[in-house]
Amino acid sequence: MSKNYYITTPIYYVNDRPHIGSAYTTLVCDVVARFKRAEGYNVMFLTGTDEHGQKVEKAALKMNLPTQQFVDDVAGNFLELTKTMNFSNDDFIRTSEKRHKEGACAFWKSLEEKGYIYKGEYSGWYSIKDEAFYTEAELIEGKAPTGAEVEWVTEESYFFKLSSLEKKLLEFYDQNPDFVFPKSRMNEVRNFVEQGLEDLSISRTSFKWGVPVPGDEKHVMYVWLDALTNYVNALGYPDKSSKLYKEFWPANVHMVGKDITRFHAIYWPAFLMAADIELPRQIVSHGWWLVEGEKMSKSIGNVIDPIKLVEEYGLDETRYYLMKEISFGQDGTFSQDTLRTRINGELANKVGNLIQRTLSMVYKNCGERIPNVSEDEVDEIYQRDLLNYAKETYSEVKKKIDGHAYDKALGQIILLAEKANEYVNDSAPWDLKKNNEKEMEKVLYELCEVIRHLTILLSPFLPSSSDRIMKILGLDNEIFSFSQLSKNFALVPGSKIQKPEIIFKKID
Repeated sequence: MSKNYYITTPIYYVNDRPHIGSAYTTLVCDVVARFKRAEGYNVMFLTGTDEHGQKVEKAALKMNLPTQQFVDDVAGNFLELTKTMNFSNDDFIRTSEKRHKEGACAFWKSLEEKGYIYKGEYSGWYSIKDEAFYTEAELIEGKAPTGAEVEWVTEESYFFKLSSLEKKLLEFYDQNPDFVFPKSRMNEVRNFVEQGLEDLSISRTSFKWGVPVPGDEKHVMYVWLDALTNYVNALGYPDKSSKLYKEFWPANVHMVGKDITRFHAIYWPAFLMAADIELPRQIVSHGWWLVEGEKMSKSIGNVIDPIKLVEEYGLDETRYYLMKEISFGQDGTFSQDTLRTRINGELANKVGNLIQRTLSMVYKNCGERIPNVSEDEVDEIYQRDLLNYAKETYSEVKKKIDGHAYDKALGQIILLAEKANEYVNDSAPWDLKKNNEKEMEKVLYELCEVIRHLTILLSPFLPSSSDRIMKILGLDNEIFSFSQLSKNFALVPGSKIQKPEIIFKKID
């Protein structure tokens, strides 16, 4: 089995600042990327910005800025977000970059050479907001299915022979029933294709801000054809012999919001089939973050800024909430109250409390060192129920991560913290100090090992806090790996620990 793993976010549209919707998509990818690295995979994690199209051109005009300056400024906000949220992306691609434009042009030429592009005239309903064409049947009360305004467009256009790939797409879906996750979205995609595909208009002449069509610069490429090629361009396409391309294509996962599933699950596979390029393994589609039941929108004024959340509540606290609150694939409702409840009730009371009370007892009662148990005692401790449960937690978390049930994966880790807290109460090491000091040392050593396991499991979700916990345990600069979830990597009895500090503060 290949130990290479390629995961991508959609490239984010730069007509405005990032909000928690875009932060969430990248965060999920970051958690998966970190998890796969801890499993021993060679990971490529890509994110970036989609900087072309009429919507961007209009936004720049509104701000009275040259379009390139406008996209530089907004792309800078997305770059800042990757740092603020501690994302571990390996690359950040911008569609205004030379490497992307060259890749998009090479892709176009490949489609053209293979006979999939022809010139004609397009008339139809177009939404500038969605950068998408809609049929009459798709309109709802005169608007796009997304609620966006549409206008009737008639112009010269290049077309992609999408209709010729209808049967091939359906055969591919039959052979790969898990191509789109969740299953409900796979069904939606299949139904759309079964209703019949029309050829796709893939160029525009009514604006200039885009990748010029090779050999006909009066036209710019349809933004979705241009944008989707970023996933191969970042790997060195059109040079298929490049190291990155050979290692990482096809992508394991394209992570997308539900509103752009169609582009990724129909158009992108069709483009790739036509270009004779292998298709990605899976399109994973998540729901929206809602505020009081409505999708976030600048016009409504309900956009949540993730950077402000981090400033107010803390980095890992924000990461935890976004991953735990939403049942992946479904829509989720943002609430400051539930955010505070999760931080206080789960992070502070369960995880933080376990670490603070255990390591404070160790620091005070064991000479500021890991309890000095013997090798035979470590063997015996590793047969105890709680440590066995800690070892089993990894396989449960892995199942949930691989099944895109990220909130449930975190739930398994929190359950381990709950069981460890119960064990502290039941074993009462403060009483053992008075009448059985040797057993107290064994109980505290076991709890320290459980905290080490817990920290490694939490590290993809809460990397900064995990680093701090490991530092207290005396394991500085630890590279997190699930291979360490064994007795072979157990804490060295008698090794020095640092004075415990509060990891997760309660929010008033």
